[in-house]
Amino acid sequence: MSLIESRVGVHGSRPCVAGTSVSVPRIAQWHNMGLVPEEIAQKFGHLSLAQVHAALAHYHANQAELNSDMEAEAREAEALERSPSLIPKPRPTANHVQPM
Repeated sequence: MSLIESRVGVHGSRPCVAGTSVSVPRIAQWHNMGLVPEEIAQKFGHLSLAQVHAALAHYHANQAELNSDMEAEAREAEALERSPSLIPKPRPTANHVQPM
């Protein structure tokens, strides 16, 4: 039984804890911020300590690839945040009649 799996359509096919949508990079990020495995398991509530350790083992075994993916995702998020297309357009009010 594998504790880590990648599924199409879940977090862009990134590795996740089996049977959950919790990604290995997310657990790695919490660990890199200083949380110990016990704290990570408590934070998620539904993860066992074994699942957290499996995620961290997978992260360390594939660290270069996962770090590269996380950095690319951070750059994409920054670009989206700066995108003018994200500026909300005004919504018509209830009294506003749209022309036909």
